This record gives sequence, C-alpha cells and structure tokens, in this order.
Amino acid sequence: MESKLKNYLIGAFGILLGVLWLSPFYLMIVNAFKSKKEIFMGVLGLPEAWSFDNFVEAFIDLDFVNSLWNSVMITVVSVVVIIVFSSMAGYALSRNKSKLSGGILLLFVAAMLIPFQSVMIPLTSLFGKADMLNQAGLIFMYLGFGSSLSIFLYHGAMTGISQSLDEAATIDGANRFQTFTRIIFPLLKPISVTVAILNVIWIWNDYLLPSLILSENNATIPLKMFYFFGQYTKQWHLALAGLTIAIIPVIVAYFFAQKQIIEGVSEGAVK
Repeated sequence: MESKLKNYLIGAFGILLGVLWLSPFYLMIVNAFKSKKEIFMGVLGLPEAWSFDNFVEAFIDLDFVNSLWNSVMITVVSVVVIIVFSSMAGYALSRNKSKLSGGILLLFVAAMLIPFQSVMIPLTSLFGKADMLNQAGLIFMYLGFGSSLSIFLYHGAMTGISQSLDEAATIDGANRFQTFTRIIFPLLKPISVTVAILNVIWIWNDYLLPSLILSENNATIPLKMFYFFGQYTKQWHLALAGLTIAIIPVIVAYFFAQKQIIEGVSEGAVK
C-alpha cells in the first residue's frame, strides 16, 4: 500500500513538473494567435479567432529566411571551429607533461572566470580598427570565448585515453596529426557531442556579442527579435509569433540529430 502511494505521489509530482515545463510553450503559442488587445485582456485563455496574420507579419518583419541563414551559418561554423581547435589543443596539452603545458591549461581555465562585459568595449574597439566587425570576426571571437571550457573538457576526456594508442600508431608509421585524426578524435565523440550542445545553445541564443559586431543585413534571429520591442511600444503578439517561428528550426534539427545526440551522451555516461 505504501509503495503504491509513493508511486502515485511520484507520478503526480512528475505531471506537475511537466505542466510547469510546458506552460511557457503554451503561453507562447496561444498568445501568438491573439491580437495585441486580446493579450492585454488575458494571457491564459484561448484566442477568439485562430488567425495566422501575426505569423505572416512576423515572418516578413524578421526577414526570417535571411536571419535564419545567418544564425545557422554562424552557429555551425563557430561550433565546428571550436571543436577542431579545442580538441587539438586538448590533445597537445594532455600528451605534453611539461610545466609549461600545465601553465597553459591553467591559463585557459582562469580565462573562464573573466566576464565578457569587462572586455567587450576594448574588444570591439580593437576589431573595429582591424576592420573585422563582420561574421568572420564574430566567429573568431566565439572561438576565443568558447575555447576555454571546450579545451578543459577535451583535456579531461583525453586523460582517460591510454597513451599506448599513440605509441602503437607511431610504430605503425603514423605521424602526430594522423594519430589524432584517425585514432584519438573518433574516441572523443561523447565529449564532442557535449561540447557541441553547450556551444550551440550559447551561440544560437547569444544577443550581446552579435549586437556589437554585426550589421543589420547580417543580423541573427535574436537580433531581429528586438525589432518588436521599441522605446514606446512592445508588439507582444508579433514577438510571440516570431518566437514560435524561431523555435521550429531548432525542433526540426533536434528531430534529425536526436539519435547522434543520445548516442553521444549515452557513451559519455557509460565511460
């Protein structure tokens, strides 16, 4: 009897958590179909008429196709660059046991403690003089800000890979680069998935750094969303419709990549 009661309580608690987790999505989707007047009259109720006018207007105002392309291109390229350079740096630091290697790793770890706000003005001033305030400059900055945590994670994962694999590859005639790309890097799939997830979430949703770097033509979705919030008025009906449109590519991407994500996370948990 007690076990059944315990299961019922756990189930009820789980349902409550599920409702709380889904409530923001309910509010976003329901209010995306309402007019501005209806939203101010009540946010919990269903709309009087289900109209897609808000979505059409938000799609046009966001210049959605161009904004989506900018977000996808910047996010994908940045994450790939971070994974490539961070994995190689983690490999080099883990296989080099000198004090210099330890000092460099400590420097990367310490860099994680530096808040972006403390360096954003000097950074944009420096890159402005170098004429790199564009998408390439933004990707380069993401590499710098994302490398510290990524190198730390790769270095930790690399310590669990026996150095005898490197020695065996060397005996078979492989050089250092071939050893890393053909033997070591495939073993790092779980941590690579973790690094990719962390950086995709950060870069895709980032507003502050792109707002300092990108022009209006190169604006990402988070930058375009600010279009609905003016100094004297806030177009909540269009903003919520825009948010609903913006999450669709993320859901579709996760749907196609969920097998690789789950496999990577599961392998990491087993190891």
